Parts: sequence; C-alpha cells; structure tokens
Amino acid sequence: MAKKPYYITTAIAYTSGKPHIGNTYEIVLADSIARYKRFVGYDVRFQTGTDEHGQKIELKAAEAGITPKEFVDQTAGEIKRIWDLMNTSYDKFIRTTDEEHEKQVQKIFKKLYDQGDIYKGYYEGLYCTPCESFFTESQLVDGKCPDCGREVQPAKEEAYFFRMSKYEGKLIDYINTHPDFIQPESRKNEMMNNFLLPGLQDLCVSRTSFKWGIPVDFDPKHVIYVWIDALTNYITGLGYKVDEPSDKMFEQYWPCDLHLIGKDILRFHTIYWPIMLMALDLPLPKQVFGHPWLIQSDGKMSKSKGNVIYADDLVDMFGVDAVRYFVLHEMPFENDGVISWELLVERLNSDLANTLGNLVNRTISMSNKYFAGEVNNKNVNEDVDKELIDYALDTRIRVSKAMDKLRVSDAITEIFNLFKRCNKYIDETMPWALAKEEDKQDRLATVLYNLVESIIIGATLLEPYMPETSEKILLQLNAPKRKVNDIVKFGGYKSGSFVTDKPKILFARLDLEEVLAKVAEMQPEAEPEKEENPGIDLEEKKAEITIEDFDKIQLQIGEVIACEEVKKSKKLLCSQVKIGSEVRQIVSGIKAHYTPEDMVGKKVVVVTNLKPAKLAGIESQGMILCAEDAEGNLSLITSEKNFPHGAEIC
Repeated sequence: MAKKPYYITTAIAYTSGKPHIGNTYEIVLADSIARYKRFVGYDVRFQTGTDEHGQKIELKAAEAGITPKEFVDQTAGEIKRIWDLMNTSYDKFIRTTDEEHEKQVQKIFKKLYDQGDIYKGYYEGLYCTPCESFFTESQLVDGKCPDCGREVQPAKEEAYFFRMSKYEGKLIDYINTHPDFIQPESRKNEMMNNFLLPGLQDLCVSRTSFKWGIPVDFDPKHVIYVWIDALTNYITGLGYKVDEPSDKMFEQYWPCDLHLIGKDILRFHTIYWPIMLMALDLPLPKQVFGHPWLIQSDGKMSKSKGNVIYADDLVDMFGVDAVRYFVLHEMPFENDGVISWELLVERLNSDLANTLGNLVNRTISMSNKYFAGEVNNKNVNEDVDKELIDYALDTRIRVSKAMDKLRVSDAITEIFNLFKRCNKYIDETMPWALAKEEDKQDRLATVLYNLVESIIIGATLLEPYMPETSEKILLQLNAPKRKVNDIVKFGGYKSGSFVTDKPKILFARLDLEEVLAKVAEMQPEAEPEKEENPGIDLEEKKAEITIEDFDKIQLQIGEVIACEEVKKSKKLLCSQVKIGSEVRQIVSGIKAHYTPEDMVGKKVVVVTNLKPAKLAGIESQGMILCAEDAEGNLSLITSEKNFPHGAEIC
C-alpha cells in the first residue's frame, strides 16, 4: 500500500544576513513535524530555502563591494550551514536564484498578465525598504511601517499590479468554508478583520527602481517584485511548469499540507499567495500555520543591542539536541516564547541532565550492578507496574493528539512526563532494597525490564525532536529502532538482552556562572551603525507610553562608593552604590569605557525599582543609566548640580 504524501515547507529565509536563533526556530519546528510524519508512515516532502532578490540585497551587496549574486551565495551558504548544523532533514533547499525557478517565475508573470490578472500602471505611496512594501497613509502605524515599525519614504514609479480585488470574495468564501486553513484561530480572525473584510487593494508586483530581481521578460526595465518571486517557490520547487506538463513530483505532493511560517508574514501567505494560486487555477494549500516568535528575555533580538543569539553559539555551548529541545519545548502554541542563557542552563540541568540523562544512567547502572547487564522479564508484576505500563502506552496516543494539532511543545512535554513517571517508578519499587533479598530477584529483574522497555518507548517517541539523543539511548540499551506500530504493545524488548556495560552521560550538568562567563567573553560589544550627521536615529524606536507608565520607573541619584572588575567578563564592572540609607550592588557593561577607579565617587542616575538579575553569576540590584553615541562610546548620566545620593529624579 502506497504511503500517503505529506508536503511541508518553511518560509524561505531572506539572505540579508546570518539567521539568529529566532529565525532558526522555524526550520527546527518544521523538521520535528516532518520527522514525526515520516515516523507515523507518511511519504514526506520537506522543502526550505532562501529568498535572494530585492532592493535591500542590492544595497547590502554594494556596501560590501561585491555583486548581489556573490552576496547571496555567501549568505545562502551560511543559512544552509546552520540548517544542516541543526540536523534538519529537508529534502529540497531551493534558492530563488535557481535557474529553473527564475524561468518559471517569468512564465507565471506572463501567464497572469496575458489573462488580465496583472496590468500596468504606476504606484505612488509610502515605501518601506526593509519590508519591500508600499503602504497608504491609513495603513501606517504612528506614521511608520505597520510590519517592522521603521520609517517609510514617499515613492512613485511605473509598476505592474495584480488585481487582488478580483478574487477577494472567492478567498473569503474559501476561508469561511475551510476552518483549518489558517491556524491558530486567532491568526485567521486577524486576516479577515484587518485585511479581507475592509477590502483588498491591488498589489504592486514589479519594480523599476532597482535591478536585482527576475526581469519581466516582455518589459525588461521591470523586475518581478518579491511576492510572486518568493511565494511561487513552493510550487517551482516541486517542478511546476506553466506551459508544459509539470513534474510527477508536483502532481504527487501538491497541494501543500502545511506552510509553516512566522506570524509576521501571515498576510502574504494567506491572502496574496492563495489569490495567485486561484489565478493559476491551482488548489490552495491545506493549512498555513503562523507560529509565534522566540524572543530574548530583554526584548527583540538586535545587533545594535548586542543581544543576538545564534544557533551555532548555542550548539557550541549545549549541543544540537539540547538546543532543539529548548526551542521546541519553550514555544507556546500561540504566544511568543522567551530564550535566555539562564533558562537554557536551567532546562538542560533539570530536564535533560536530571529527568532524562540520570534516568537512563541509573537504569543501565542498576542492570549492570545486579544482573551483569542482562535484562530479563520475569513477569513478577504488581499494581504499580500496570500503572507504569499503561502510562507508557498512553504516551503514544497523547503525543499523537498533540501533533495532530501541531502542538509540538505539548508533545515533548508528554514524552518527558513519561520519563518523570519512570523516575517515580524507581522511587516506588526501590530496586536497591529488592536487591538485598534473595527471594526478590525475579521481582527486581521485572522492575528493571519495565524500566528499560518504558525508556525505549519514550526514546522512540523522542526521535522527531531529539534524533541524536534518541539514537544514543537506544544504542546504550541495545534496542533496535522501532516504528510507531512497534510501541502499541508493551514488551517489545527481547528478554535476555544486554545493556551497555559503561553508560555514557547524555547531558552533563552545567554551572550557570561558568556559562555566563563564557557568554560574556563570546558576545561582542554592541556596534550601532554609524551616522553621518551628529544626531542619532534609534534603530528601533519604542512605543509611546503614558505618564502613568513613566511614573512606574523609580530614578534616583546614587553615589558609587566602591567598584571592581568582574574577573570572568571583559565587559562588566560591579559597583557598590549608596542610595539614601542603603547600598546597592549594580553590575554594568561599561568596562571598556570606565575603570573601577573612574567610577568611585561619581554621582550617577540609577533605576532603583528594577527587578534584580544575575550577570556573570553576580546579582545586580538596579541599573546605572548611560548614553551611547554612534561610535558606541558610553557616558554616565549625572546630575548637573551636586545633589545628595537618594535624591529622586522626576
């Protein structure tokens, strides 16, 4: 019987720079779904790739002194390297500079033009270069781009347009009759209420103000705009052809079962893309899932803030599977997830080293200590055994239900709940006590067998999320890899098998202070972009606040009475700051700009109601305020007059 096909894609990554861990999360999430679908018997096609055209690329290449093609070759290579580093099992890595893709994009554009869906006109509006999008005044948020919050510029140019309005009603009907098309549900409501129901404007689909793009072959001063170029990768990567029979692969896998994308590009995938497919008379994808973002604990990742976390740095510190576990486990279904070095260490120590690693190590060690590594099922069972067995078998069902809804975090939680149940089983049965009684040896053997079999079931289910760890566990237990149908019954482990005589540590516990010290050494100082004028425009302007919001911040004058270097860090100084009748310990990243001797005696402005935090293992009980110029130089904020320490700033 032929396997049922399952086609899953990620959004293609934009080649403007190295992807951070928030970008990398998507490919790991897609990989876990693809691996799971293979595990349960689907014929999976998994596609990812890179989006390589546009004005932003042209500008960055010019800044680097190389051609756009050289620039995207370098960046696409870096993106692919990170995807491979994360052990992702994609079948196709498409690039929008691939010759066959460019050829079909030109033909798609011509077909849509010939049938009247694309027409020539000119565009006058407000343009956001980073997003490569035009907006009307009413679409702006606080006068800025509604997608990225950056400045927009007036622009006018000749352009081709796609008649979106022609298909508006048809798309609304489709979404209303296909409730699973846009997920989660909140994303569907956003698209309907904010974009479709108010009425669609025709979409600009060509540009003349830059050259780095696919030319319109019948009007070569135009290049095809990003949306037709980028979105059609999902079909060109399967061998879709406009004027000849498409490849067999396209017939086999289209329509796509799942487009997995970030929530910020949902509009393009649930409005523009479906309408393009309707115009091409092609079936629509079965589902578009807009996943949330993975953000830093101190806000959105930014190079200018110096807080960007990259996957390869995380892998160097924790290993591939630990990073995979964290990003998959910590992301809620609908809300943004948070990443920090502290949380990573906590999860590795508690979940991976303790709950899982210690369980496997204890089980193997006891098998070796009591039975020279031989595992036998003597079938001397008690009620507590049935509870464990039922829980182990039900785990497969619970994981399946979670994955059917794309609740990957919940699926992983269910598997680790099984490992926790195994640890509880050890406490309940006390193998070390059974070992002391001669007439309890068969009972002891049964307990250890039940443990090994339960761990194998858990490790088998773990493979889509932590493939290397799953393999290592099965190897140490001398257990062949199982299929999903092999874990519907308990007892698949052959009685009389031997576990390894020397268990290997799966995850070593880490010391938080040592990790933070390494992070401080590893992360460069923030490097804001230089501006030619003497003033500085913030890269990311924050949202407006009310006076009530501002009133929540307590600012006081503090006097530095002592200061020393944080020896494990190149960036940090630890100051003792007297504020009224108390002395606060405050850690600041100002070592490159001030010596401890410089700090002593200075009157500084301190945020005194900031929640304490640990930096390089040292508690910081506030924040000393500084200004920063375009060169990255820092200056302490001080009082113009000699106010006493403790004076409030209002």
